[in-house]
Amino acid sequence: MCSSVGATILHRFFDEKVAAVHESTSGAPPPMYTTAPSGCTLHNFQSLSIDNIVAAVRQLPDKQCASDPMPTRLLKDNVDVLAPFLTELCNRSLSLGTVPDIFKAAYVTPLLKKSVLDPADVKSYRPISNLSPHNSFLTIFVHINYCLICSRRIVPITRQRPPC
Repeated sequence: MCSSVGATILHRFFDEKVAAVHESTSGAPPPMYTTAPSGCTLHNFQSLSIDNIVAAVRQLPDKQCASDPMPTRLLKDNVDVLAPFLTELCNRSLSLGTVPDIFKAAYVTPLLKKSVLDPADVKSYRPISNLSPHNSFLTIFVHINYCLICSRRIVPITRQRPPC
């Protein structure tokens, strides 16, 4: 990144861009949702086991971001010790319908959209958000539960759903 484009300038640019999108869509009608067929409910997620957590952690890519509370390699190397705690954390998150704030934090890196663009122009960058690996495996478990429901045909399967 060019030294003339600092973090403050990029932050201001992306904040202004988001504000402009909000302003340009403020008069738009609210989104429309179709109602689910009768009897189609999701009251709770299937509880996760320690084995689920161990398998998911072992499948995580070895990459990590600067805001991770623990390097991914260290998490993988110690998953057998940490799995009971992670299982409890994930099950509570799923049952309460909340995600711990630490899982929502992202490390944002500006990335030049194309190598031919001017690196001194803030418009040449796009923000890339790296989330914690904990967020990744919680997302995997939500997806697995969704696929289980779809496979039982409780929820109609559409082309928009992620592949299971």
